Amino acid sequence: MGEATTLYVGLDVHKDSIAVAYAAEERSAEVVYVGPIGTRQCDIDKLVRRLRSKASELVFAYEAGPCGYVLQRYLSSRGLTCIVVAPSLIPKKAGDRVKTDRRDAVEIARLLRSGDLTSIYVPSIEDEAFRDLSRARDATVSDLKSAKRRLKSFLLRLGLNDTGKATWSEAHLRYLARIVCPTPAQQIVFQ
Repeated sequence: MGEATTLYVGLDVHKDSIAVAYAAEERSAEVVYVGPIGTRQCDIDKLVRRLRSKASELVFAYEAGPCGYVLQRYLSSRGLTCIVVAPSLIPKKAGDRVKTDRRDAVEIARLLRSGDLTSIYVPSIEDEAFRDLSRARDATVSDLKSAKRRLKSFLLRLGLNDTGKATWSEAHLRYLARIVCPTPAQQIVFQ
C-alpha cells in the first residue's frame, strides 16, 4: 500500500471517456490529475488497480448526466463507494465559468475530500426502467398533441375547418379520411 489510506476520486464522465483526478486524505496534498481513460469495464478495473496501489480505500464521485448510473452501479458492485452528484449542487466560485474535463475532475475530487458534495438518490434498475417508461409515455402524449395542433393549423390554412363539436371522434376521423388537398404537395403533407 502507498502512503494515503483514502483517495477521493473525481470523475468527469462522458460517452467515450472519463477524466480522472484524485485527492489524498491529507488536506495539504495536491489534487492529482490522472488523465482520461476509456469507459469500458476493463478501463475502469485498470484504474481501480492503479489507485488501490496508492491507498486502501477509494471513494468515487461524478456529476449526474446523460450517461446515467451505470458507472455508479458497476463501482458499487465491485465493493467501492461511488456517489453521484447533481451538477446544481456542486459549489461554484463566483465568476468561474470555464469548464474543462480536467478542471471538473479535479474540482470534484477536491470537493469530495472536503465533504462539500451532496449525493443524489440513485434509483434501482427497476425504478429507473419505470421512470424511462413514464417519460417515454409523457413524450409520446406530448408529440401526439403537437401533431394534432400542426394538422389543425395546416387544415385551417387550406380553409378546411371542421365544424363538428367533438375533435378526434370517430366522425372527425371519417371527415379527415375524406379530405383531398388542392395540390399533390399539400396532400403529401396531409398524409
